[in-house]
Amino acid sequence: MQPLAVSIGDPAGVGPEVIAKAWEARHSAGLSPFVVLGAEAPLRAVWDGPVAPVASVAEAADCFESALPVLPVGALAEATPGAPTRDGAALAFAALEAAVALTLEGQTAAIVTAPVSKAELKAVGYTWPGQTEFVAERSGVAPEDAVMMLAGPSVRTVPVTIHIPVRAVPEVLTTDLILQRAEVTARALRQDFGIAEPRLAITGLNPHAGEDGHIGLEDRDVIAPAVAELRRRGWTAEGPLSADTLFAPHIRTRYDAMLCMYHDQALIPVKALDFDQGVNMTLGLPIVRTSPDHGTAFNIAGRGIARPDAMIAALQMAARCAASRKAARP
Repeated sequence: MQPLAVSIGDPAGVGPEVIAKAWEARHSAGLSPFVVLGAEAPLRAVWDGPVAPVASVAEAADCFESALPVLPVGALAEATPGAPTRDGAALAFAALEAAVALTLEGQTAAIVTAPVSKAELKAVGYTWPGQTEFVAERSGVAPEDAVMMLAGPSVRTVPVTIHIPVRAVPEVLTTDLILQRAEVTARALRQDFGIAEPRLAITGLNPHAGEDGHIGLEDRDVIAPAVAELRRRGWTAEGPLSADTLFAPHIRTRYDAMLCMYHDQALIPVKALDFDQGVNMTLGLPIVRTSPDHGTAFNIAGRGIARPDAMIAALQMAARCAASRKAARP
Protein backbone atom coordinates (compact mmCIF):
# COMPACT_ATOMS: atom_id res chain seq x y z
CA MET A 1 0.00 0.00 0.00
CA GLN A 2 1.15 3.56 -0.71
CA PRO A 3 2.17 5.78 2.25
CA LEU A 4 -0.43 7.95 3.96
CA ALA A 5 -0.39 11.72 3.38
CA VAL A 6 -0.36 13.73 6.62
CA SER A 7 -1.05 17.46 6.29
CA ILE A 8 0.83 19.31 9.01
CA GLY A 9 -2.08 21.55 10.05
CA ASP A 10 -1.38 24.89 11.69
CA PRO A 11 2.37 24.81 12.40
CA ALA A 12 1.90 26.76 15.63
CA GLY A 13 -0.52 24.18 17.03
CA VAL A 14 0.06 20.71 18.46
CA GLY A 15 -0.03 19.09 15.02
CA PRO A 16 3.75 18.92 14.52
CA GLU A 17 4.27 17.51 18.02
CA VAL A 18 1.65 14.75 17.79
CA ILE A 19 2.83 13.82 14.29
CA ALA A 20 6.41 13.46 15.55
CA LYS A 21 5.30 11.47 18.59
CA ALA A 22 3.24 9.20 16.33
CA TRP A 23 6.33 8.50 14.22
CA GLU A 24 8.23 7.64 17.42
CA ALA A 25 5.48 5.10 18.20
CA ARG A 26 5.44 3.67 14.67
CA HIS A 27 6.57 0.21 15.75
CA SER A 28 4.58 -0.20 18.97
CA ALA A 29 1.45 1.19 17.27
CA GLY A 30 1.96 -0.80 14.07
CA LEU A 31 1.73 2.31 11.90
CA SER A 32 1.91 2.24 8.13
CA PRO A 33 4.46 4.56 6.50
CA PHE A 34 3.37 8.17 6.11
CA VAL A 35 4.76 11.38 4.70
CA VAL A 36 4.22 14.83 6.21
CA LEU A 37 3.14 17.56 3.83
CA GLY A 38 4.42 20.89 5.15
CA ALA A 39 7.83 22.09 6.29
CA GLU A 40 10.70 21.04 8.53
CA ALA A 41 10.73 24.12 10.79
CA PRO A 42 7.53 23.38 12.77
CA LEU A 43 8.73 19.86 13.54
CA ARG A 44 12.22 20.94 14.55
CA ALA A 45 10.71 23.61 16.83
CA VAL A 46 9.12 20.93 19.03
CA TRP A 47 11.20 17.80 18.44
CA ASP A 48 14.84 16.82 18.18
CA GLY A 49 14.26 13.54 16.34
CA PRO A 50 15.38 12.73 12.79
CA VAL A 51 13.59 14.64 10.03
CA ALA A 52 14.23 13.83 6.37
CA PRO A 53 13.18 16.29 3.65
CA VAL A 54 12.15 14.29 0.57
CA ALA A 55 11.37 15.11 -3.03
CA SER A 56 8.77 12.40 -3.68
CA VAL A 57 6.37 9.98 -2.01
CA ALA A 58 8.54 7.06 -3.12
CA GLU A 59 11.54 8.58 -1.36
CA ALA A 60 9.43 9.05 1.77
CA ALA A 61 8.51 5.36 1.85
CA ASP A 62 12.16 4.39 1.55
CA CYS A 63 13.35 6.51 4.49
CA PHE A 64 10.36 6.16 6.84
CA GLU A 65 12.01 3.61 9.12
CA SER A 66 14.97 5.83 9.90
CA ALA A 67 13.51 9.36 9.80
CA LEU A 68 10.25 11.28 9.66
CA PRO A 69 9.85 12.19 5.97
CA VAL A 70 8.67 15.69 5.08
CA LEU A 71 7.65 16.72 1.58
CA PRO A 72 8.01 20.54 1.52
CA VAL A 73 5.03 22.40 0.09
CA GLY A 74 5.79 25.96 1.15
CA ALA A 75 8.49 28.23 2.44
CA LEU A 76 8.32 28.55 6.22
CA ALA A 77 11.73 29.24 7.72
CA GLU A 78 10.61 29.31 11.35
CA ALA A 79 7.62 28.55 13.54
CA THR A 80 6.88 29.48 17.13
CA PRO A 81 4.62 27.04 18.98
CA GLY A 82 1.50 28.73 20.31
CA ALA A 83 1.95 31.83 18.10
CA PRO A 84 -0.08 31.42 14.90
CA THR A 85 0.80 33.57 11.90
CA ARG A 86 -0.54 34.17 8.41
CA ASP A 87 2.51 32.45 6.95
CA GLY A 88 1.71 29.44 9.09
CA ALA A 89 -1.91 29.44 7.95
CA ALA A 90 -0.75 29.64 4.33
CA LEU A 91 1.44 26.59 4.93
CA ALA A 92 -1.51 24.69 6.45
CA PHE A 93 -3.61 25.53 3.39
CA ALA A 94 -0.88 24.45 0.97
CA ALA A 95 -0.26 21.23 2.90
CA LEU A 96 -3.95 20.30 2.82
CA GLU A 97 -4.19 21.01 -0.90
CA ALA A 98 -1.10 18.94 -1.64
CA ALA A 99 -2.30 16.01 0.49
CA VAL A 100 -5.64 15.89 -1.30
CA ALA A 101 -4.01 16.11 -4.73
CA LEU A 102 -1.53 13.32 -4.01
CA THR A 103 -4.27 11.04 -2.71
CA LEU A 104 -6.63 11.72 -5.61
CA GLU A 105 -3.73 10.90 -7.94
CA GLY A 106 -3.15 7.60 -6.12
CA GLN A 107 0.36 8.49 -4.97
CA THR A 108 -0.73 8.29 -1.33
CA ALA A 109 -3.27 5.85 0.11
CA ALA A 110 -5.28 8.20 2.32
CA ILE A 111 -5.22 11.60 4.03
CA VAL A 112 -4.78 12.34 7.72
CA THR A 113 -5.26 16.01 8.49
CA ALA A 114 -3.71 17.64 11.55
CA PRO A 115 -5.74 20.40 13.24
CA VAL A 116 -6.06 23.85 11.68
CA SER A 117 -7.31 27.21 12.90
CA LYS A 118 -10.35 28.26 10.85
CA ALA A 119 -9.87 31.88 11.91
CA GLU A 120 -6.26 31.93 10.72
CA LEU A 121 -7.13 30.20 7.46
CA LYS A 122 -9.80 32.77 6.69
CA ALA A 123 -7.16 35.48 7.00
CA VAL A 124 -5.28 33.95 4.03
CA GLY A 125 -8.29 33.55 1.76
CA TYR A 126 -9.59 30.15 2.82
CA THR A 127 -13.35 30.25 2.14
CA TRP A 128 -14.48 26.76 3.19
CA PRO A 129 -16.17 26.22 6.60
CA GLY A 130 -13.61 23.55 7.51
CA GLN A 131 -11.24 20.96 6.09
CA THR A 132 -14.09 18.52 5.40
CA GLU A 133 -15.77 20.83 2.89
CA PHE A 134 -12.47 21.53 1.13
CA VAL A 135 -11.63 17.84 0.76
CA ALA A 136 -15.16 17.13 -0.48
CA GLU A 137 -15.04 19.86 -3.12
CA ARG A 138 -11.62 18.85 -4.39
CA SER A 139 -12.89 15.25 -4.55
CA GLY A 140 -15.91 16.25 -6.63
CA VAL A 141 -18.41 15.55 -3.84
CA ALA A 142 -21.20 17.95 -2.85
CA PRO A 143 -20.77 19.23 0.73
CA GLU A 144 -24.08 17.70 1.84
CA ASP A 145 -22.89 14.27 0.67
CA ALA A 146 -19.76 14.37 2.86
CA VAL A 147 -20.77 12.96 6.22
CA MET A 148 -18.84 13.39 9.47
CA MET A 149 -18.33 10.35 11.66
CA LEU A 150 -16.69 10.42 15.08
CA ALA A 151 -15.14 7.10 16.01
CA GLY A 152 -13.26 5.61 18.93
CA PRO A 153 -12.64 2.15 20.33
CA SER A 154 -16.01 2.21 22.13
CA VAL A 155 -18.44 3.89 19.77
CA ARG A 156 -19.05 5.44 16.33
CA THR A 157 -21.45 8.36 15.98
CA VAL A 158 -22.71 10.49 13.09
CA PRO A 159 -24.34 13.88 13.73
CA VAL A 160 -27.24 14.43 11.33
CA THR A 161 -27.07 18.19 11.91
CA ILE A 162 -23.76 19.76 12.88
CA HIS A 163 -22.77 23.37 13.49
CA ILE A 164 -26.13 25.04 13.91
CA PRO A 165 -27.90 26.44 16.99
CA VAL A 166 -29.85 23.87 18.97
CA ARG A 167 -33.05 25.87 18.46
CA ALA A 168 -32.65 25.45 14.67
CA VAL A 169 -32.32 21.65 14.75
CA PRO A 170 -36.07 20.85 14.54
CA GLU A 171 -36.40 23.13 11.51
CA VAL A 172 -33.43 21.61 9.67
CA LEU A 173 -34.16 17.99 10.56
CA THR A 174 -36.05 16.15 7.81
CA THR A 175 -36.78 12.54 6.95
CA ASP A 176 -34.77 12.89 3.73
CA LEU A 177 -31.75 14.31 5.58
CA ILE A 178 -31.74 11.41 8.03
CA LEU A 179 -32.03 8.92 5.16
CA GLN A 180 -29.15 10.54 3.28
CA ARG A 181 -26.84 10.55 6.30
CA ALA A 182 -27.81 6.98 7.22
CA GLU A 183 -27.23 5.52 3.76
CA VAL A 184 -23.84 7.22 3.38
CA THR A 185 -22.91 5.83 6.81
CA ALA A 186 -24.10 2.31 6.04
CA ARG A 187 -22.25 2.17 2.72
CA ALA A 188 -19.07 3.45 4.39
CA LEU A 189 -19.31 0.82 7.12
CA ARG A 190 -19.37 -1.81 4.38
CA GLN A 191 -16.68 -0.29 2.17
CA ASP A 192 -14.26 1.10 4.73
CA PHE A 193 -14.79 -1.12 7.77
CA GLY A 194 -15.70 -4.40 6.10
CA ILE A 195 -19.03 -4.73 7.95
CA ALA A 196 -21.25 -6.70 5.58
CA GLU A 197 -24.53 -5.97 7.38
CA PRO A 198 -24.16 -2.65 9.23
CA ARG A 199 -26.42 -2.15 12.26
CA LEU A 200 -27.58 1.45 12.66
CA ALA A 201 -29.10 3.02 15.75
CA ILE A 202 -31.11 6.18 15.12
CA THR A 203 -31.55 8.41 18.16
CA GLY A 204 -34.61 10.42 19.01
CA LEU A 205 -34.51 14.18 19.22
CA ASN A 206 -36.64 14.74 22.32
CA PRO A 207 -36.40 13.20 25.81
CA HIS A 208 -37.50 9.55 25.78
CA ALA A 209 -37.64 9.73 21.96
CA GLY A 210 -40.77 11.86 22.24
CA GLU A 211 -42.96 9.27 23.97
CA ASP A 212 -45.15 8.84 20.88
CA GLY A 213 -45.77 12.55 20.47
CA HIS A 214 -46.28 13.46 24.10
CA ILE A 215 -42.85 15.20 24.29
CA GLY A 216 -42.55 16.74 20.83
CA LEU A 217 -43.62 15.45 17.43
CA GLU A 218 -40.29 15.18 15.58
CA ASP A 219 -39.52 11.65 16.72
CA ARG A 220 -42.87 10.29 15.56
CA ASP A 221 -43.36 12.39 12.43
CA VAL A 222 -39.81 12.87 11.09
CA ILE A 223 -37.43 10.27 12.55
CA ALA A 224 -39.66 7.18 12.69
CA PRO A 225 -40.57 7.41 8.97
CA ALA A 226 -36.85 7.60 8.11
CA VAL A 227 -36.17 4.43 10.10
CA ALA A 228 -39.08 2.66 8.40
CA GLU A 229 -37.79 3.66 4.97
CA LEU A 230 -34.25 2.49 5.80
CA ARG A 231 -35.64 -0.91 6.68
CA ARG A 232 -37.69 -0.98 3.50
CA ARG A 233 -34.48 -0.35 1.55
CA GLY A 234 -32.86 -3.35 3.22
CA TRP A 235 -30.77 -1.71 5.92
CA THR A 236 -30.72 -2.89 9.54
CA ALA A 237 -31.85 0.14 11.54
CA GLU A 238 -33.60 0.74 14.86
CA GLY A 239 -35.15 3.90 16.24
CA PRO A 240 -35.98 6.44 17.27
CA LEU A 241 -34.11 5.36 20.40
CA SER A 242 -33.79 7.36 23.60
CA ALA A 243 -30.29 8.86 23.63
CA ASP A 244 -30.05 8.77 27.43
CA THR A 245 -29.77 4.96 27.44
CA LEU A 246 -28.33 4.17 24.00
CA PHE A 247 -24.70 4.57 25.01
CA ALA A 248 -24.78 2.21 28.00
CA PRO A 249 -22.14 -0.54 27.56
CA HIS A 250 -24.62 -3.40 27.14
CA ILE A 251 -26.67 -1.44 24.57
CA ARG A 252 -24.15 0.38 22.37
CA THR A 253 -22.39 -2.87 21.44
CA ARG A 254 -25.50 -3.94 19.53
CA TYR A 255 -24.82 -1.33 16.85
CA ASP A 256 -22.03 -0.45 14.44
CA ALA A 257 -22.88 3.27 14.35
CA MET A 258 -25.31 5.67 15.98
CA LEU A 259 -26.94 8.47 14.01
CA CYS A 260 -27.56 11.39 16.35
CA MET A 261 -29.82 14.34 15.67
CA TYR A 262 -27.49 17.18 16.69
CA HIS A 263 -23.84 17.98 17.35
CA ASP A 264 -23.51 17.44 21.10
CA GLN A 265 -25.70 14.35 21.10
CA ALA A 266 -23.06 12.74 18.86
CA LEU A 267 -19.86 14.22 20.26
CA ILE A 268 -20.44 13.95 23.99
CA PRO A 269 -20.44 10.11 24.00
CA VAL A 270 -17.27 9.91 21.91
CA LYS A 271 -15.42 12.47 24.01
CA ALA A 272 -16.63 10.95 27.28
CA LEU A 273 -15.72 7.39 26.30
CA ASP A 274 -12.78 7.83 23.90
CA PHE A 275 -11.46 11.35 24.42
CA ASP A 276 -7.81 10.57 23.73
CA GLN A 277 -8.49 8.19 20.82
CA GLY A 278 -11.33 9.94 19.01
CA VAL A 279 -11.07 10.14 15.22
CA ASN A 280 -13.03 12.38 12.86
CA MET A 281 -13.58 10.58 9.55
CA THR A 282 -15.28 11.98 6.47
CA LEU A 283 -17.63 9.45 4.86
CA GLY A 284 -18.92 9.55 1.30
CA LEU A 285 -15.64 10.52 -0.39
CA PRO A 286 -13.79 8.68 -3.16
CA ILE A 287 -10.71 8.83 -0.91
CA VAL A 288 -10.16 8.08 2.78
CA ARG A 289 -9.77 11.07 5.09
CA THR A 290 -9.35 10.98 8.86
CA SER A 291 -8.29 13.49 11.48
CA PRO A 292 -7.62 13.44 15.23
CA ASP A 293 -10.75 14.68 16.99
CA HIS A 294 -9.13 17.67 18.69
CA GLY A 295 -8.12 21.20 17.83
CA THR A 296 -4.87 23.13 17.48
CA ALA A 297 -4.50 23.56 21.29
CA PHE A 298 -2.28 26.63 20.88
CA ASN A 299 -2.25 26.97 24.68
CA ILE A 300 -0.17 23.80 25.15
CA ALA A 301 1.77 23.78 21.87
CA GLY A 302 5.51 23.40 22.34
CA ARG A 303 5.26 22.30 25.98
CA GLY A 304 5.82 18.62 25.21
CA ILE A 305 2.57 17.51 26.85
CA ALA A 306 0.30 16.99 23.82
CA ARG A 307 -0.84 13.37 23.63
CA PRO A 308 -0.47 11.63 20.26
CA ASP A 309 -3.16 8.99 20.89
CA ALA A 310 -5.78 10.54 18.60
CA MET A 311 -3.24 11.12 15.81
CA ILE A 312 -2.09 7.52 16.13
CA ALA A 313 -5.72 6.34 16.03
CA ALA A 314 -6.37 8.51 12.95
CA LEU A 315 -3.33 7.03 11.18
CA GLN A 316 -4.38 3.50 12.09
CA MET A 317 -7.97 4.03 10.91
CA ALA A 318 -6.87 5.64 7.65
CA ALA A 319 -4.59 2.70 6.88
CA ARG A 320 -7.24 0.10 7.76
CA CYS A 321 -9.94 1.80 5.70
CA ALA A 322 -7.64 2.30 2.70
CA ALA A 323 -6.67 -1.38 2.86
CA SER A 324 -10.34 -2.39 3.09
CA ARG A 325 -11.16 -0.38 -0.04
CA LYS A 326 -8.20 -1.83 -1.89
CA ALA A 327 -9.17 -5.39 -0.96
CA ALA A 328 -12.73 -4.83 -2.18
CA ARG A 329 -11.67 -3.67 -5.63
CA PRO A 330 -12.20 -6.24 -8.43
